[in-house]
Amino acid sequence: MFLLVIGAVRARTAQVLTILLLAALAAAVAVAGPWYGYAAAGQAAEADLDAARAVERVVSVRTGVDTQGQPQEAVSRFTGDVRAKLPPEFGEPVVGVSVTLSARTPDAPATAMSVASRDGFCANVRLDGPCPSAAGEVAITHEAAGRLGVRVGDRFSLISSVTNRPLVAQVVSLYALAGVSGTYWAGEIFRTRTQIDPAFTVLDTFVERPLWNATMVYDTELPPDLIRGDGGYDLTSVLAATDTRLIAGGFRLQSTTGPLLETVARDRATILRGVRSAGVQTLILTWFAIGLAGWYTLRDRRADTALLKLRGVSRFRMLRLAWGQHLVPLLIGAAIGVPAGFLLARLLAGGVPGAADRSSALDQSVVAVVAVLLGSLAVLAAVEAAMLGRPVSALLQRALPGRGDWRSALADLLLLAIAGAALYQARSGGAGDGLAEAAPGLVALALGLLLARLLRRVAGQAGAAALRAGRLRLGLAGLQFSRSPGMDRVFALVVVAVALFVTAGGAWRADQIAREERSAAELGATRVLTVEAANRTVLLHAVRTADPGGTQAMAVVRNRNDDDLEILEVDTSRLAAVARWRPEYGPIATLPQAMADGARPSSPVVTGDRLTVRARRDGPAPAHLTLRLQHEATGAPVTVAFGALRAGEQSVDAPLPGCAAAPGCRIVRWEVTSPPDRLTRSRPAAKGTVVTVRELTQPGSGAAVLDRGILGDVARWRSGSAGANLDIATADGALRMSPDDNPTELKLAGVAAYAADSPMPLPIVLAGAAPDPWQYDDRMLKSYGQAAPVRIAGVVASLPSVGRDGVLTDLDAVRRLAAEADAGGEFQVWLAPGARPGLVDGLTAAGLAVSGDETVTGRTEWLGYQGPATVARFALLNGLAALLLAAAVLMVAATVDNRSLDVQLHALRAQGLPVRTAVSTGYAGTTVLVLTGLAAGALAADLAARLVGGALPPFADGWRVLPPPDPLTPWALAVAATVALAVLGLAALLAVLPLVRRLRSTRAEDLR
Repeated sequence: MFLLVIGAVRARTAQVLTILLLAALAAAVAVAGPWYGYAAAGQAAEADLDAARAVERVVSVRTGVDTQGQPQEAVSRFTGDVRAKLPPEFGEPVVGVSVTLSARTPDAPATAMSVASRDGFCANVRLDGPCPSAAGEVAITHEAAGRLGVRVGDRFSLISSVTNRPLVAQVVSLYALAGVSGTYWAGEIFRTRTQIDPAFTVLDTFVERPLWNATMVYDTELPPDLIRGDGGYDLTSVLAATDTRLIAGGFRLQSTTGPLLETVARDRATILRGVRSAGVQTLILTWFAIGLAGWYTLRDRRADTALLKLRGVSRFRMLRLAWGQHLVPLLIGAAIGVPAGFLLARLLAGGVPGAADRSSALDQSVVAVVAVLLGSLAVLAAVEAAMLGRPVSALLQRALPGRGDWRSALADLLLLAIAGAALYQARSGGAGDGLAEAAPGLVALALGLLLARLLRRVAGQAGAAALRAGRLRLGLAGLQFSRSPGMDRVFALVVVAVALFVTAGGAWRADQIAREERSAAELGATRVLTVEAANRTVLLHAVRTADPGGTQAMAVVRNRNDDDLEILEVDTSRLAAVARWRPEYGPIATLPQAMADGARPSSPVVTGDRLTVRARRDGPAPAHLTLRLQHEATGAPVTVAFGALRAGEQSVDAPLPGCAAAPGCRIVRWEVTSPPDRLTRSRPAAKGTVVTVRELTQPGSGAAVLDRGILGDVARWRSGSAGANLDIATADGALRMSPDDNPTELKLAGVAAYAADSPMPLPIVLAGAAPDPWQYDDRMLKSYGQAAPVRIAGVVASLPSVGRDGVLTDLDAVRRLAAEADAGGEFQVWLAPGARPGLVDGLTAAGLAVSGDETVTGRTEWLGYQGPATVARFALLNGLAALLLAAAVLMVAATVDNRSLDVQLHALRAQGLPVRTAVSTGYAGTTVLVLTGLAAGALAADLAARLVGGALPPFADGWRVLPPPDPLTPWALAVAATVALAVLGLAALLAVLPLVRRLRSTRAEDLR
């Protein structure tokens, strides 16, 4: 039997090579699927980790402790207890201590401020001065120093509510956070939780009584392999069990890793499910192609089968012989395809991380290859069994056997019913489940089967009519198509293959477009730098210094309102030049026009070292007059204290610190208060007090800073926006200020008259619905020290960076509104596409520290690691494999049909048929099959996209800010159809060329 099998294989090399190539292709795709899926899942997890917020990678354990003046022992005990309750695979800890006190200086009110000590503090900040090393030494931020009115070397007091004994701290350095986007500063407890940024000191300072009642914090970064779930590690369950143990020990576990774990799991499931679905479709198509190829190669084996039957060989032994002939090319094809598939997966997605995933990929690859081999053997056995059931007389006929009409019709009806079920499931919202995943392919199959039956009838009737009319080329081509057994199945295979390839190609292109559009929408500009700056003024001044032309860079701040509303603050004058604007954002001129309509004159800028005010005080009690300014380059607050005003007219001279350097200081507000007591300087002046400012000058300059025109213009001054505010009036070229006579509470009474140098209400562009509080109360943004009333200049579908739920407003107006109470947020610099190479260096030289650099191209590439994009690439690979399968079967079918066609055309040539007509007839049948199959496949892909909704899956995180692009644009359809035509046309040409050569080389005289 073995020798018979080998002899049969050697005798039919062409048929064996066909099966071998089909098996190799199928095995390569089958093996590539699992390895590609698990490797891509690992890459997606890494990409998710890189994109995750630092706080999502950190686990924090906290508790309140009374140290009893022994902080070192308390920290050691806390660290040991927590370490014992956490899993050993968690990372090394960063331990810290924090206590909230009230800071007090002679020139500043009592303000909440945290005192903290933390491992590695000095390595994670930029210090202007030495690192605190002794008890009582602290490092504070530049902003805190400005608000407290202290410098390096100064001392200030911190008061606790549990003891009257103050803690005296000495400022030895000023710090700014470094690596603010890293895990060290991920938690909020060691950042601004109080009114002023924390003061950091050494642990020995906590022996003082005000610092005994402390909050201890144990932070640890989770290793990436635990978040990815390598080796089946279930971090969610581990955290739940750990939380239970910590609660029993009196500790609180804080973790925000849940969204990150969900994203990683969702990406992994999407990739593995999508790869498996595409692989199953390709496997079924492979079985169909191999069965069809086997059916077409029956011709050469029918004579052998008839001879074996005449010799009395049993059906089982003949089936074994046939299986042997097929098993050899299948095994050789699998041996070629298995390493090729592994190398292909590694080339496309790299290696598989984790031993557990590698084991799963290996197991699934083995199952897939076995499915290819066993399924192919079963299909070929069914084809052989059908042939063995025929009588010897039928096997000895020259014509190929046809199929029974009722069996064919029943099979077609069954396939149409399955396609209908898949379509119903997909349209009813079951995408991703059951048959819905295969709906595009099944729709193409249904259309191919219907058109195949229609085309056979039309071709037969049109061919007969053409022959009667004397049109030989058309008539012979039509009859050839209609009378070729199996041609309808080849046509259906071509339709399905083309539809799958066109659908996958369109989805791949649409995915690229969607990723690029999302990247541009989320970033807002072609390139976005995340920067660190002390405040908005520093950011705005640095960008305008580095790009004085205003066409290459724009300062931006992303902030969040107290009502959980995203706020995008932009330098409006540069918006049109830098931002990547979309129609969904509305007219780009909406905000600039609103700012221009509400423009106010800018506040005067003051330079020098002294100011003189000419003022008058009326009323029963003394009143203090203070002028607040802000440096236009550093944003540092400057206080000019004119002190207590006596009754009547007077001129008072006071020092102006920190404003001598250009560009000087902007006037922010006047303050009228009572003389400061022990705790606060902002107590409102007594009722009936009136302070009138008549002029503000600089000694020696000869020019007024605030003259009658400015002080007497009521439009240039405003009171606060909440509570009972200072009453403001202007008369005779002077500004008159007095406390409100009817404050509901003394602490709510305002003390300030603000310079109205920005539009008020603040113009905004709103995306989406207004926050609920705006429906029942005034429209306010509450993130800027004082509540800011807003005016909605436009409502749009979405906005850059903040999406469908946020507002767009002007950065300069916001920073003037916030003044020294800078509202924080994420500071960015958006760069235009043509930004010069040295611009980043210019920004750094202007005082910004770049902590992040992201481009649309880079973000698009990162999104390419998510599940949907990964599945789209693998679906394109499977679509190409389906096209190659169809091309191979087309070659087999055309080769077999051309043998009988060769005999027929040579007979017609002997009767006088012109060689050109014979050659065109040889080309026509296969050409018609390719062109009609290509057109029907493209139609099926378009129909499936309309009925199923397209093959482009949503983003893994559910992002739907912009409408998804059309997966089958005319351009994508044309490119995919051209590639399909090239592959199928080449296969058809190679199959027809031998027939054409024989027809051209044979003369009619030689045939008679």
